[in-house]
Amino acid sequence: MDRARETADTDPPTPSLLDRLGRPLRDLRISVTDRCNFRCRYCMPREHFGPGFEFLARSELLSFEEIARVCGVFAGFGVKKLRLTGGEPLLRSQLPTLVRMLAVIPGVELALTTNGALLTAHAQALADAGLNRLTVSLDSLDDAVFRRMNDTDYGVKDVLAGIEAAAAAGFRPIKINCVVRRGVNDGEVVELARRFKDSGHVVRFIEYMDVGSTNGWASADVVSGREIIDAIDALFPVEPLHATYPGEVAQRWRYRDGSGEVGVITSVTQPFCGGCTRARLSADGKLYTCLFASAGTDLRSALRANPEDAAISELIRATWSRRTDRYSEVRAQQPIRLRRIEMSYIGG
Repeated sequence: MDRARETADTDPPTPSLLDRLGRPLRDLRISVTDRCNFRCRYCMPREHFGPGFEFLARSELLSFEEIARVCGVFAGFGVKKLRLTGGEPLLRSQLPTLVRMLAVIPGVELALTTNGALLTAHAQALADAGLNRLTVSLDSLDDAVFRRMNDTDYGVKDVLAGIEAAAAAGFRPIKINCVVRRGVNDGEVVELARRFKDSGHVVRFIEYMDVGSTNGWASADVVSGREIIDAIDALFPVEPLHATYPGEVAQRWRYRDGSGEVGVITSVTQPFCGGCTRARLSADGKLYTCLFASAGTDLRSALRANPEDAAISELIRATWSRRTDRYSEVRAQQPIRLRRIEMSYIGG
């Protein structure tokens, strides 16, 4: 069954908080940990995140109570979707407890993104706690390619088992994300499409992005969304679908034989900054208004210093109201590459 929770038509409208480009605040991505059991080359390359790297201390992380409190404030500004991320969120102990705390916020859909390696042990508990949607990362079905990209002892079978466990727990459709890098896994696109065609799940192919400052990104490594769709269409004809909601990042394509759909996320070749409604909260409580940000706003100090929510509310309002971020649209115009926050710190 589809665990998505629909907001009732009778719910009173929530006033929009708009940034300087008129974009409302609708989505909040919450990193619950900066740790991960993978070392994906595009996110946490081992030479930068290996032995000796200092992760956040437990006292630096937002507690579940603090996360729930700040999410309640965001909901008051019109946020309709909360997504738990990491690092790898399933490494955060007792995560279903947090899910239960967030699931009671009225009118909000609750999702989680995971690499899937630990999902078999957690899928049912997450479903029982009230999680609505799941996204699983899977960059290849070829075990050698998978391990080379993710630099891990986990294999493809671990992720596939997690997807099966999540489907059995009631999560459907599951979104399956694949970051495509030229010369690495671009030959896997059609096989991933084939594997999940007719499954009820949706594979989304993501253009390789210059997130953070450690992944060695080069534009020549980018496989465009157009190339990806052309490769799939050559074997499994597809046709475009309309977006399901304003600000949807994936371009959706339907198999013409009715056997499902695929998507592409084209942050590099066809930026969608103009419709971006997403804010990000790091595990230590900093608010970021762009995936490519260099600095954030400290909410943790306000949370811990103020028993009332007014100070947190004002910080969020001030931060979003002055937002002008549109990095992907002006990427080519950046003469100086500032050091950006790593994706493992604020989630994807």
